[in-house]
Amino acid sequence: MQERLHMRHHPGTNPLPFEASVIDKTEDSLILSKSFCYPRGGGQPGDAGIFINDGKESGFSETLGGEFIRHPVNNISGFSVGDEVRCEIDIDRRNRHAKMHTAQHVVSALADDLWSAETVGNQISTEYTRIDFLFPNRDEYDSDSLTEAVNTVIGSDTSVKVHEWSRDFVKDHEHMRHTKFMDRIPSFINELRVVEIEGIDLCPCAGTHVASTSDIDPIVITNVKSKGAGKFRITYQFENENI
Repeated sequence: MQERLHMRHHPGTNPLPFEASVIDKTEDSLILSKSFCYPRGGGQPGDAGIFINDGKESGFSETLGGEFIRHPVNNISGFSVGDEVRCEIDIDRRNRHAKMHTAQHVVSALADDLWSAETVGNQISTEYTRIDFLFPNRDEYDSDSLTEAVNTVIGSDTSVKVHEWSRDFVKDHEHMRHTKFMDRIPSFINELRVVEIEGIDLCPCAGTHVASTSDIDPIVITNVKSKGAGKFRITYQFENENI
């Protein structure tokens, strides 16, 4: 079994270097005995960084999931099964994704509370995040109201927690959001990772997150685009940045 260290560590910021052995490799990717890297999924890109093997560095710009976490590397021929490698994760990239992902939970939760808007898709990056919402009545949406509500939560220093709960407990929890997407999780997985922003959001999620909403910068909504009947794509970035 491959250890997925990111699942057991919260907050998901400032990841430490780790050492692991190469247990297999594909044409372009390493499979390690354990990994602290977040694999792409749930709208969040995978981690990037460098591997150090026998004093030589090999970069990787993405981490992929599936049955095993896979690490595409620039020089696969420089690695052999059994090698012991050191991995240094790009900390700035990981931290920005963790902040963006936690902000996405807040935005989605408050859009649901304000207008019963359902999050039907999202894509996170280091510079901005976009979320696709389905509204019962799209005419009710107001960017200023959403921005104000989100930034109030961000400034409230609300704790972000991670739980490991049984599938049945998650499914039957009266305050759990996004349980309809649980069908995408393989049925043999009985313990689910749940992210809680106290009093704001509670939903299954394997992504990386910050410890408190105060670790997130205020947001600004930069674009609202129609995506068909009842749908808006809302894009936000952090207020103190320009893209």
